Amino acid sequence: MTLARNDLDGYDLIGDVHGCGASLAVLLEKLGYRYREGVYRHPRRRVIFLGDLIDRGPRIRLALNIARDMVEAGEADIVMGNHEYNALAYSRRAPLEWAGEWLREHSPRHNRVINETLAQFRDHPQEWQSHLDWFMTMPLCLERDGLRAVHACWDRDLITPFLAQCPDGRMSEDFFYDSACPGTFAFRVMDRLTRGPSLPLPAGLRIHSGDGFTRTTFRAHFWAREPLTYGDVVFQPDNLPDDLENQPLSAEERQRLPYYGPEEPPLFIGHYWCEGVPALPAPNIACLDYSAVKYGRLVAYRWEGEQRLDANRFVWVDVAREGSAPPAPDDIALA
Repeated sequence: MTLARNDLDGYDLIGDVHGCGASLAVLLEKLGYRYREGVYRHPRRRVIFLGDLIDRGPRIRLALNIARDMVEAGEADIVMGNHEYNALAYSRRAPLEWAGEWLREHSPRHNRVINETLAQFRDHPQEWQSHLDWFMTMPLCLERDGLRAVHACWDRDLITPFLAQCPDGRMSEDFFYDSACPGTFAFRVMDRLTRGPSLPLPAGLRIHSGDGFTRTTFRAHFWAREPLTYGDVVFQPDNLPDDLENQPLSAEERQRLPYYGPEEPPLFIGHYWCEGVPALPAPNIACLDYSAVKYGRLVAYRWEGEQRLDANRFVWVDVAREGSAPPAPDDIALA
């Protein structure tokens, strides 16, 4: 039986899983969830997944089945990550009048990102299509009982008009197709909420990222009240090249960055490939992406209504190579 929201003791928010399905099962067990009637359940709590269930990891089917079964049974909520969105765009053909064949180009870079997911579903095409259909039902952001959750960035100036169009936070088909067109409102919403703010590097400079990609931008955060330099806003594991931490932000760059103040409700995000021991970047913000698929940590936060977050409420499992992780229940479909 699904708990009514007023019967809950709190929420367990879980960061980017990226196909670490067996580790997800271990984390849920550690949080007190038990596998009953085909779903992980807790007598007094509910999960909120922060997106990016797919890509890169060894047990993508397992991760999807665990999370989707929980959501459909009312034991969890979820927000869309950029990898779920990318999979949708990669899988949808562009309208005939568009220049490309697909909404997301099948370039070597994009092929590499989704390759592991497609490989694990190669013999299960109908199951993969069913998951793609499910991705379309994921909200881009949500508020529950005093907390907020979004994959990468809560930008009030975009979220307010977006929710006026899509009150349940779920994009329509028209919004989805518009989001593939740079410059549209839908593109700005999708880019900001699922990828977060970024700033371009000075001409000629590159970051050779730990995930094997070369980048000309860096990820920036959105909770510095009056940032002055690149170092005040950079939020990624890769170091900036040269002495760019001391590079002054221009007025235009500062204007491009949203701001989430300390008076706002507690906010939970993923996306940013943090490393080390989980810590709070701001008193009311928790990032729960700790690079699980890079043999980092799969992290949750146990929220019980507090407005000022507490680092002691982080719970995590160290992610081993999944061949040595404890098995998930036998009746979950395994990748």
